[in-house]
Amino acid sequence: MSGAIKLRDDYGGEELRRLAAVARDGCQGRRLMALAAIYDGKNRTQAAAVGLMDRQTLRDWVIRFNEQGPEGLINKKPSGRPSKLTAEQRRELAQIIEKGPADYVPGLIRWRCVDLVPVVKERFGVECHLATIARILHEIGFSHISPRPQHPKQDEQAIEEYKKLR
Repeated sequence: MSGAIKLRDDYGGEELRRLAAVARDGCQGRRLMALAAIYDGKNRTQAAAVGLMDRQTLRDWVIRFNEQGPEGLINKKPSGRPSKLTAEQRRELAQIIEKGPADYVPGLIRWRCVDLVPVVKERFGVECHLATIARILHEIGFSHISPRPQHPKQDEQAIEEYKKLR
């Protein structure tokens, strides 16, 4: 069985309680209070109860506190899965969308996500789901709502005459 891990010397119980009082992250404040209890002489079981955790979890937080200080007690957001399209590919996709679908899909008047899936696969070699395409479009500044397309051979005079009849 390993021995107890010592806390660093440059902090004390009062200082950790002061930091806990001004902490913006509730979990960090709770962990600081547990470490302050250790500085005040409570055993690890009692200190873990103060921080609403078990002894092993407290031990892990003591190790992080010793390495990184109070900032190490904040939960770090996981990086997540990398994006399927690079920043350069996203810029190119934006240019493709702005140019229109006429060069890529004959007879198509406006882009839909379902129409962009094969274009992205052909152009960038990346298979994307419809939801992924929609999220990428939102991230690069496009709305999922588009104006209703106007037929290129539409007669403006016929439209005005129809409006006058109503």
